[in-house]
Amino acid sequence: MEKISKDEVKHLAELSSISLSEEEISNLQTDLGNIVEYIEQLSQLNTDGVKPTYSVSKNQNVWREDEIDDYGVKRDELLKLAGENVEDNQVKVPKVL
Repeated sequence: MEKISKDEVKHLAELSSISLSEEEISNLQTDLGNIVEYIEQLSQLNTDGVKPTYSVSKNQNVWREDEIDDYGVKRDELLKLAGENVEDNQVKVPKVL
């Protein structure tokens, strides 16, 4: 019995807004079925006595002090470099979108 049906692959493709050929659907069906089988194998592992882990790192809530970097250039000097592209003390740039 197949773990993932072709209809499920088509549905996933539709949700992802991608178009797939019949060959790609068949390949994905196989690949996704293999992934599901692997996950099922993992779920059968005996994890009694193993504490749940949330992070592989022992670091927890590592904070640092905020530091203000002074690069030696004042705001007014930077605004002068923008020339006529300054509006309300901000550099005006061309629209991107």
